[in-house]
Amino acid sequence: MSDALPSPPATRAPRPTMRDVAALARVGIKTVSRVLNNEPNVSPETAERVHRAAAQLHYEINSVAGNLRRSGNSTKTVGLVVGHVANPFSGHIHAGVEEVLYPQGYSVLAASLDDDAEREQRLVREFLRRRVDGLILTTISAEQTYLLPELSRGLPVVFVDREPCGVTADAVVGDNAGGAREATAHLIAHGHRRIACLADRDSLSTSVHRVEGYRLALKEAGLPYEPELVTTNINSADAARAAVTALLARAEPPTAIFTAQNLITIGGIHALRDAGLQHTVALMSFDDFTLADALDPGISCVTQDPRSMGALAGRKLLERLGGDDSVASTIVSPTTLIARGSGEIPAPR
Repeated sequence: MSDALPSPPATRAPRPTMRDVAALARVGIKTVSRVLNNEPNVSPETAERVHRAAAQLHYEINSVAGNLRRSGNSTKTVGLVVGHVANPFSGHIHAGVEEVLYPQGYSVLAASLDDDAEREQRLVREFLRRRVDGLILTTISAEQTYLLPELSRGLPVVFVDREPCGVTADAVVGDNAGGAREATAHLIAHGHRRIACLADRDSLSTSVHRVEGYRLALKEAGLPYEPELVTTNINSADAARAAVTALLARAEPPTAIFTAQNLITIGGIHALRDAGLQHTVALMSFDDFTLADALDPGISCVTQDPRSMGALAGRKLLERLGGDDSVASTIVSPTTLIARGSGEIPAPR
């Protein structure tokens, strides 16, 4: 986690208002309103001056001020951005957040970033326009310095699943390196020496840490790291299916596979079944998924508890909203190994 900023201030500084923009641009409030709402009858020079003032103050239009404002300058809403709507992991995080916040009177405005950095920032801007009281974010962008103006004003922000970069804020993450290490060591314990690793994008801290855990398990067992057995930047089940198919076609194919994300696991399952090798090549997944225990063989995994991670993030946000000004912290949620059969297939003699 970066140490770019001190902990958020105990009290939130007031957001810039339309009156502040008008004063800086040396125009009336109605002129500011017309410019920011793209209404006619404003000279280009005046419009440029208003836009420049709004940008300088990091002013965002309050699109719901009349409807959502509550007493105490709170909207009782929280913005939640999750990774990908197609991944059940995101749904469980959402459920955990609501489990904590809803009983406290907060509404959760949720959206999926669909692994799109530009969409991430657009969603955050939209939540800010709606004057949410805080944010819980799973991010995809390389760094989150775009949040610096809001953090400096004391907006509570909690990151979940992936740690922030370029800013200091609370985070709830899984034990990515530890879980990957345990999954790989489990395959080694069943006699495997050629173990493939398939992981998500190199730009994601979760993916990087899981590959690190895989490498550490190999090192501890005295096994070499073989780059040709590692495929990264896989972002769909179809891509994973193709990658595993290519690995199985090698002159010396792997006898076991560690898939570092559940959608990658699904693609790997299809590839093994295509080749008729689901009972021959061992498979360990990072993260569980629906019906993993109903397959033949059942899919062994190291699993996180995304609902618990969401609940932890929700509780941390409530603490910040309640005035907690302690140093930002990162909570590491443990993983659990579940043996169902696929990870216990022994290596061939």
